[in-house]
Amino acid sequence: MKIRYFAWLRERLDLAEEEVSPPLSVLTIADLIGWLKSRDAVAEAAFSNPRLIKAAIGTEIVAHSAPIAGATVIALFPPMTGG
Repeated sequence: MKIRYFAWLRERLDLAEEEVSPPLSVLTIADLIGWLKSRDAVAEAAFSNPRLIKAAIGTEIVAHSAPIAGATVIALFPPMTGG
C-alpha cells in the first residue's frame, strides 16, 4: 500500500510518500501509525502524538479504528483548518 504524508508529517519524515507492506498484525489505522512509529527514531518523533494525526483511505477521512484491509492509498495528515 502507498502511504502519503502531508504538512508537518511530510516535513518531519522528509518523505512525501512511500510503499509499505505492514505485518499481518496491522489491521487498523491506529495499528498502522503504531507500526510506522516503531520503525526508527525519526518516525517515533513524527508520530509521537497519534491523536493529532488524521487519516484518509482513498478520499474518505476515517477514524483510527478503521480497518486498512484492501486499502491501496492511505493519507496521513495533521488536523486542517478553514479560512
